[in-house]
Formats: sequence, C-alpha cells, structure tokens
Amino acid sequence: MEGETTSSHSALSHTISSGLAALILFSLGAAEMLTVSDIQEHSQAPHTQRNQMSNSSSITEFLLLVLADTWEMQLFCFWLFLGIYLVALLVNGLIITAVASNHRLHTPMYFFLLNLSLLDLGSISTTLPKAMANCLLDTRSISYPGCAAQLFLFSSFLGAEFSFLTIMACDCYVAICQPLLYGTLLGSRACVCMAAVAWGSGFLNSLLHTANTFSLPLCQGNALHQFFCEIPHILKLACSGSDYLREVRLIVVSVFLAFSCFVFIVVSYVQILRAVLRIPSEQRRHRAFSMCLPHLAVVSLFISTSFFAYLKSSSISSLSLDLVVAMLYSVMPAVVNPLIYSMRNQKLKDTLKKLIQSAVSQQQ
Repeated sequence: MEGETTSSHSALSHTISSGLAALILFSLGAAEMLTVSDIQEHSQAPHTQRNQMSNSSSITEFLLLVLADTWEMQLFCFWLFLGIYLVALLVNGLIITAVASNHRLHTPMYFFLLNLSLLDLGSISTTLPKAMANCLLDTRSISYPGCAAQLFLFSSFLGAEFSFLTIMACDCYVAICQPLLYGTLLGSRACVCMAAVAWGSGFLNSLLHTANTFSLPLCQGNALHQFFCEIPHILKLACSGSDYLREVRLIVVSVFLAFSCFVFIVVSYVQILRAVLRIPSEQRRHRAFSMCLPHLAVVSLFISTSFFAYLKSSSISSLSLDLVVAMLYSVMPAVVNPLIYSMRNQKLKDTLKKLIQSAVSQQQ
C-alpha cells in the first residue's frame, strides 16, 4: 500500500510538473500571437477618447490581455487553466480536510500549513476563473468594480502569504534549533495571534494599495496587458508619472518589508541547515536536507518573481515576460506549495490515505 501511495504521488507530481511546463510554454507563445494592431487599438486611443477618460470615474471597465487570437487556442487556454485550477483545488482541499479532520495534526506546523492552503486557494480563485470565463466567452473585459475587487483580494492573499511563509520558517527553526522552547514560544494562543496578524496585515496592506491605485486619474486608455488586474499595469494608465508617485512609494515600502521577511527566512533556513549538519544520523540528515531545500527554493522563486513583477523597469517590460512572471507568482504557488510542504510528511500522507480509503469504501 505504501508503494502504491508513493507511486501515485509521484505520478501526480509528474502530471502537475508537465502541466506547469505546458503553462509556461503557452504563456511564452501566447504573448507573441498578439498583433501590433491589437495592442495599438486599445492602448493608443485617440485624443478625444482620452479626454473622455480623463479620470478613473469615467472608466466603466478594463480590457484584460488576450491570451490567444483564435478560438481553438482560446479553448486550449481554457482547458489548461481549468486543469491547473482543479489540481490546485484538489491538493489544497485535501490538505485542509486532512488537517481539520485529524486531531493529531492540530499542531502549529499543520495549522500554518492549513492557512497557507487557504491563501493559495484564495489567490488562484481570484485570478484564474475570470481568465477562464474570458477565454470561453471570447471576451476580455472586466468591470471597474470587479477589477478593484480582484486587485484587493489578490493583493491581500499575496501579502498574507509572505507573512505565513515567514512564520512557517520560524516554526521550523524553533522546532529544530530550539526544541525545548517550542511549546513555550508556539503555544495555541501565540499561533492564533500570529495567524491573525498575518491575515490582518495582508488585508490592511491591500486596502492601502487598492485605494491609492484606484484614486489615480487614468487617461491612457483602459487596456491592461495582463490576464488579471495587477497594480503595475494599472499605473501605466495614469495621466503622468507624478500622479502615481504616492503608490510607487507604498510599493517600495511593501517590497522592503517583504524583502525583510525573505532575509529572515533565509537566515532561519541557514541556521536549520547548520543544525542539520550536526545530526549524527546520515538518514535523518538527508531527510532534513530534502525537506528544507525545496522549501527554500519555492520561497525564493515566489518572492523573486513577485519582486520582479512590481519593481521591473518599463524598458525591460514585454508581454511575454510579464505573462511568464505573473504565472510564476500567481498560479504556480497554489499547485506547488501543497506538494512541497506535504510530500515528505508521513503523518499527512497517512491521513490523506485514510481519507481516500474512507471515501472509496463509502461509495462502494
């Protein structure tokens, strides 16, 4: 039974890896299929139209990026997004169900993992369903309130995820390097407080960014060269550089805080790896390395791509590059995080196996 579970887990990981590879290849090709006339049609509006859209109150909708120029490719995009979305729902839903249903998993590590899965589900559910609907209905529009709501929710989940990744690194550090203090530092009340701060800081940070972004006067059309509402692409519609200077300052502050979290994560894992090297058992040392290094790799990719998306210069910006980077930090974490954080967790795998066996037996 253990061998079947391992092989099925490997098959699932291989399928997801293939899907992610197809997603990246598709995103590289999709932007190339956009014609110059299509871009100019929406981003270089006539002077009279710009006068009509001299402020954000006159805009009733935004136009998102067209991912394909033929109906067949739009259907391919729809099915690709749908497959990735269903996988994300499945793996994150299984983790949430397993942690909630098994009292043995009611510990700080699994509590934070449950919150991370909720955030991943929230972030991918904010962006992909609208992109799938646009592909299926052959449209590219999103309403002004819908864009504001999408930006607020996605930024909230993104900011909270930074906080939880930092908390999870701290939890791992205390568990390995300071095991005697684990119960004292990470009691149930402390965990709930840290989770509340993480969620609250994400929503507060997002509220500030959303309010600042949508208070700007927009007179550069209403076309966003991205498949969801993203702050950098909305700022490109501002009437002048001085208009969005306040929002740029907020982005710089947010990036600084996120970079501080990243430094803390790296330092925590360095200390963990140093402690692991002192473990006499080679098997336990290999197990710890195989757990920590994938965590650090996923965190590094997530943070570096999100930093690049918000701080890159317009001189190096391109449709294909922006699309790939957006896929990496907005879509991939929801699929990869559950696998990376649970793949080598025997307790979680045993609980999932029991849940699946229970569901199969009930159907029979």
